[in-house]
Amino acid sequence: METRTRARAWLAMPVALVMVLAACTTFSDGGGGATEAPADGGGEPTAGYPAEDLAIMAPADPGGGWDSTSRAMQPIIEEVGGVGAEVYNVGGAGGTIGLAEFVENHAGDPHQLMVMGLVMVGAIRTNDSAVTLDQVTPIASLTSEQEGIVVKADSEYETLEDLVEAWKADPTSISWGGGSAGGTDHILVGLMAQAAGIEPSGINYVAHSGGGEAITAILSGAVTAGVSGVSEFTDQVAAGEMRWLAVSGEAAPEGVDAPTIADSGLDVVLENWRGVVGPPDLSDGDRAAVVQLITEMHDSEAWQQALADNGWGDFFRAGDEFEAFLDEETARVETVLREIGLID
Repeated sequence: METRTRARAWLAMPVALVMVLAACTTFSDGGGGATEAPADGGGEPTAGYPAEDLAIMAPADPGGGWDSTSRAMQPIIEEVGGVGAEVYNVGGAGGTIGLAEFVENHAGDPHQLMVMGLVMVGAIRTNDSAVTLDQVTPIASLTSEQEGIVVKADSEYETLEDLVEAWKADPTSISWGGGSAGGTDHILVGLMAQAAGIEPSGINYVAHSGGGEAITAILSGAVTAGVSGVSEFTDQVAAGEMRWLAVSGEAAPEGVDAPTIADSGLDVVLENWRGVVGPPDLSDGDRAAVVQLITEMHDSEAWQQALADNGWGDFFRAGDEFEAFLDEETARVETVLREIGLID
């Protein structure tokens, strides 16, 4: 009881609002339905856009959430834009290596897009990145997704409660495999530690640059448990190679048979989000044209089906609304990272 009370008091602070829960509950139906949002691109769209094929950077190795989001976008953008679209990967450092390349090499080019999200917001601070999201052009947020906690199928830990008991007894004995340091997965483990009365700065978190790498670590037993977006584990769970211990939302998503973290005794709720940005120095017309294209993609039946197929929530806000949201998220994430000891 003391653990739950202490966790609830900590989460009640404004810092916990970075968890996007308030935003997701207000703006996302959580089930892939369309959400109305103004497509404010800040001007009259450039005529004839897109005039050439588009390139979409996934700033992570193949197999993770940014990669799967980019590849879900690709055929729909080709359909609504009437041009080709190529997805390419630039992995490392929570997306900040790709971010730097995107900013430095593609200024002013509206045919270049990059998928990003909450992970990158945190990674910029924890990696002391010289390039920040202030240097890109916000286009739209797209999806929200719960985090999943898994173990390999033959793990000795049958429930999250079992794992947390062992963690409390010897915090360094439990290793957590997830995405980049300071990203959503790391933040979730830190919040769980806080709720369990474990010093967050002392957790044994093993960062990976892509979802495929993290899955290999979990299946090989290199880490005790894995943390990532639910969609990244569904195939392994269905194949009997992994087991769910918990999911991070208010209730398990459709098709996922798992308790929530809160059901398991820790009062923690968290949802990740992903979006898309353009490079620096886009003209007002080009920015408006890109926002219009992504809005048409979002409104298509094919995108709504992609949301449903991947278990993603519809978390759409475009143009100026997304830019304001991104500013707020940056401030809130910095506060959370400071509270759980990941930055000074």
